[in-house]
Order: sequence, then C-alpha cells, then structure tokens
Amino acid sequence: MNRRKFLKTMALAGALAVPGAGAARAGSAGADAPVELATLLDLSRCVGCGECVAACREVNAAKFPEPVRPFPKMFPARVRAEDWSARRDEDGRLTPYNWLTIQTAVVEKDGQELEVHIPRRCMHCVNPPCANLCPWGAAYKRADGVVRINDSICLGGAKCRDVCPWGIPQRQTGVGLYLDLLPALAGNGVMYKCDRCHQRLDAGQLPACIEACPMDVQSIGPREEMAARARALAAETGGHVYGLEENGGTNTFYVSPVSFEALDRAVTHGPGQPHLRPVADVMARDEAFTAAVFGAPLAGLAAGLLTAVRGLRGAGGAGSGKPGSAAGPGKEGGHD
Repeated sequence: MNRRKFLKTMALAGALAVPGAGAARAGSAGADAPVELATLLDLSRCVGCGECVAACREVNAAKFPEPVRPFPKMFPARVRAEDWSARRDEDGRLTPYNWLTIQTAVVEKDGQELEVHIPRRCMHCVNPPCANLCPWGAAYKRADGVVRINDSICLGGAKCRDVCPWGIPQRQTGVGLYLDLLPALAGNGVMYKCDRCHQRLDAGQLPACIEACPMDVQSIGPREEMAARARALAAETGGHVYGLEENGGTNTFYVSPVSFEALDRAVTHGPGQPHLRPVADVMARDEAFTAAVFGAPLAGLAAGLLTAVRGLRGAGGAGSGKPGSAAGPGKEGGHD
C-alpha cells in the first residue's frame, strides 16, 4: 500500500466511525442497501416462559467464551477478574453466557395486580455510544442496525459498558487478544452482548428469540414501520412506548400496558439488570460527540492494527480462548 492509498484508507476509516455514519451509508447506497431493522415487543403478550432465553443460548452457544486459566494478574491490583464460566446457567441477569434475560414487574392497573414480563437485551441504538466511543474500534454498528462487538479484537476494557445507558455489555476474563499482548495492562478479557443473531439475519432467518416465542411477543422489520406500529399499538391499547426516543432513539421498541416509570420501580436493578428510566441522548453531549469525532481515526487505526496482530498470532495462541478451569464471577470493575 503506497502513502496515498494509506491516507485515503485512514480517512475513510475515520469517516465511517463518525456518529451516524452507519445510518447515512445505509441511505446513500441505493435500493440494494440494507434496511435498518428494529424489533417491537408487545409486553401484554409476554408470559415469561423463557423460550426466548433458551433459544438465544442454544443458537449462540458457539460464540460463548472459553477462558484460559490461570488468569493474568492485573495492574493495578484492584482490577478484578470477571469470570462467569462456572455460572453459565445463570439467567436472572445478563452475562457473557446469557445475552437475554427476562425482568418481571408486579404492578397495579385499574385497581388490580398485574404481572408484566420484560425481555431485556441490547437495545441496538440508532447512534450507539458503545460503537462511537470504543477506543479500539471493536464495537460497531452494521447498516442493518445491528450493533456488534468484534470478539477477535476486543480487549475487554469495558468502555462500551461504561457509556451504555443500560450497562448492557458483560465481560469475561481469560479470553481474547489481551492475553497475547500485555495481559497485566491491556484490557481484561472480552465484552459480550446480543448481536441480534446476525448470522441468522444474514441467512434470511429470524433472530432465535423471535422465532422461538410461542406468544408472538416480538416482531422485526424496517425501523420506520416498527416505530409506526409501536405508536399505533400504544394508541389502540392506551399503552406506553419505550425506545423510540431513549438515547436519541433505539432499534428496540417496547409497548407496555402500564407506564415504564411504574415498571422501573418494580423491577430489580443492578449489574446485568437494566433499568427502564428515560435516557438522554449520550452522543448529543459535546464531550461525547467530540471524543467520537476525534477518536474515530484512532479507533479505526487501532482496529486495523489489532486485526493484523490477531492474524499474526493465529487461532492457536492464548487469546483464542481455549477451555480452562472455572471460578465464580468477581467484582465488576473497568480496566481500560
């Protein structure tokens, strides 16, 4: 690659990482461009059976981490390992092995007790701060609206979780590229979350959670169409919508028979258990927007370098995630 081609490539990488660039590309590539998809969840239909959770686990099991033990000692020492490999069956919260969880809220409606079940996973934001602010370029948004984390180059620094309004991504220590670099300093594993069964979408299939649901809670389609359906359903039933405006707009819409303020008060909050409060647009903040614009070329360069390093190391190195012994989850702490 000559100097001119290199500079052109870097300029393009920076432009693609600017907030909103993914959506702009989708609209400018012509009729054959991927359509940004959104999901609509009618919470009045959900019975909390867990079929969606089980289907998600089954379909995505091959993507789950297999950590290598012993874990490297981290610097500083206060940084703790996050290991869920001995608790893979945990489904009461989001983990690296559980990308979809169901929250249950018991609320009052019209003087009667009502139980509302809320499937929770990545919201797939229209302008995702995780993708815009990842310093390594590991998180990114596809033109079809899917927000993914490239586990081949993710170093587990947890910036994506820090900037996510719902704290969705979850970390597994002892797996990933950081083991091949500077294990004590460079990250702490790999971050995991729902990727909307991208491999099934690419094959023209439905995400596993949607296909497996016996109550037709979820539907998926072009974002504008799903947004219109969400508004119409809420108007028809006297319901409430979440996800249309939160964080500047997401590609996940919930329609609930009761207010989301009431649901939020009734669900358990904590790590891996997202809230349902109103969320301002993270990327509308000056500091976040500036960081994204000026950090985009660096993130693009970092992603390219890490991809090259990954290729040189090969799939047989420590970072390949060979199976190892397991321990319980540690305290969740960032390590950038």
